Amino acid sequence: MKNCFFEGQQIKLRALEPEDLEFLYQIENDPELWDVSCFNVPYSKYVLRQYISDTQYDVYSDRQLRLIIQHKKDNKAIGTIDITDFSIQHSRGAIGIALLKEYRHKKIGNETLSLLCDYAFRFLHFHQLYAHIATGNEASLSLFRSCRFTDCGIIKDWLHIENKWVDVVLMQRIAEL
Repeated sequence: MKNCFFEGQQIKLRALEPEDLEFLYQIENDPELWDVSCFNVPYSKYVLRQYISDTQYDVYSDRQLRLIIQHKKDNKAIGTIDITDFSIQHSRGAIGIALLKEYRHKKIGNETLSLLCDYAFRFLHFHQLYAHIATGNEASLSLFRSCRFTDCGIIKDWLHIENKWVDVVLMQRIAEL
């Protein structure tokens, strides 16, 4: 397999390793990410350890793909990018990305999203990828638009954030033939 699917200028994408337990524990238990990830309880290290050991790293059997975003400069894990809700029949999946705060707004998200889209479309032969992004999350909206995702519509009252209902933009990128 071509290494170019998983390596950019600043980052590498790689599978989860047992050594990522502490990092995964940190990112999954960050309450700031719960609003957009639909999680509302912390994960135990036991559950995360089981998740790491049980995953097949095959989007077709797991129905999801989670990769670690690793900074090339120091080989530090700095985030995760996921394809979830994978449908074999419809050849589509939802994308989510989480970066540690100190690595945001540095074009790392753009590079990461571009690499994953390239892999999903050119190697896995997905027909489309999509994301639900809160209407007020300008940074994420900008990121996905810069990677050729288009706005498809608004879903009303989709997220409950800070005691109020928030609309989301449904964004979609269809494979180019």
